[in-house]
Amino acid sequence: MAVTLAEVAAHAGVSPATVSRVLNGGYPVAGGTRTRVERAVEELGYIANGPARALAAATSDLVGVLVHDVADSFFGILAGSLQNELGPAGRPGGGRLAVVCNTEGAPAAELAYLTLMEGQRAGGIVLTGGAVEEPDHTEALTARVSRLAGAGTSVVLCGRPPLPVPDGLPVATVMFDDHAGAFRLAEHLLALGHRRIAYIAGPPGLSTTRARLAGHRAALHRHDPALADACAALTVHAGFERSAGYDATRELLRRAEPFTAVVAANDTIALGVAAALREQDIRIPEDVSVAGFDDLPFCVDTAPPLTTVRVPLRAAGVLAAQLVTGRRQPPPGGITTLPTELMVRGSTARPPARKRP
Repeated sequence: MAVTLAEVAAHAGVSPATVSRVLNGGYPVAGGTRTRVERAVEELGYIANGPARALAAATSDLVGVLVHDVADSFFGILAGSLQNELGPAGRPGGGRLAVVCNTEGAPAAELAYLTLMEGQRAGGIVLTGGAVEEPDHTEALTARVSRLAGAGTSVVLCGRPPLPVPDGLPVATVMFDDHAGAFRLAEHLLALGHRRIAYIAGPPGLSTTRARLAGHRAALHRHDPALADACAALTVHAGFERSAGYDATRELLRRAEPFTAVVAANDTIALGVAAALREQDIRIPEDVSVAGFDDLPFCVDTAPPLTTVRVPLRAAGVLAAQLVTGRRQPPPGGITTLPTELMVRGSTARPPARKRP
C-alpha cells in the first residue's frame, strides 16, 4: 500500500504542508526540520508520484544517466557512448530514452535525481563517476539503489566501487583499473630517472582520487619507501578543473621544493599544470615532465602531446548500456573491471642534469 504524505508528516513530527514544502523545494525550511522530513521519506519509502507507485510492477523505457559534469569531456564521452548504444527505436538498444542528469558531484543531488527516477518508474539507472566516500551518503545511496532494484529497475554503477546491496538485486558494477594505471605511470617516470615527483590529486573523499593516488604511492613505495615519504610532501589535493591544476602548480612552485615531474589526477588538471609551468618559463619536458590521466581527445594535440593513462570510456558506455538493458549479463559477483593503458608521449622525458625549479 502506498505511503501517504500525511504518514510522512506524522513520522517526521511536522505538518503535511511542511513535508510538501520540503519535497517541492524552493521554500524556506529550517535545516533540522528538512533533515527530519528527508529521513522520514527515506525510511518510509515515500514516492511523490502516487500513480507511479500504484504501478509498481511496471517500468518505463527511460534510463537515467547520472554524471558529475556533463560539460567535462570524461562524462560527455561516457554518456554519449552509452546513449548511442541505447539507440532510438529500431536500433540495437531497443529504443530506450536516456536522460542525462548533472549532479555536479553533490551527494544530495545524486539522491534527489534517484528519487525523481523512482517516481518515473525508470527502467534503468546508470550512476557514473567517482563515489563520495562518506558513510552517511553511502548508507543512503545503498538504501535508495536497493529500493529501486527491488522494484525492478536495473542499476549499473560505472566508474565507481560496488555498493553493499542485498544479493540477487539487479545491480551491476563497471570499474576502471585506476590503481594499476597510476602504478604504471609512476613506474614510467621512475624508469626515466625521476625521484622528485609532484602529484596533484583530485578532491579528497572521492573513490577515484583514492584509487589513483594509492596506485601512484604504491609504485613509489615499491621502488623505495623513503622516496614515497619524500614525495608525499609534494602532493596537493585540488579539484578536477584546469584552474585547479594551475593554482595547485603555483602552490607547488611557491613552496620552493624541487621537483622534476608533475603527475595530474586527470588530463584537464594537466592542462592547468602546463600553463602554470610555462608562465614561469619552465619547459616541458626539458625542465619538468608532465603527465595526466584519462587520455581525453585533446591529449594528442597539446604541445608536446601529453603522456597519460587511457581509460576505456567508450567501451564502458557500451557495456553499461548492455548491462542496464539486460542484453548482457554481469559476471559472477556482478563486477567488471576494465583495464587502463599507459600512453607515453612527448610530455615526459628523463630529468635534467640540473633540477628545476
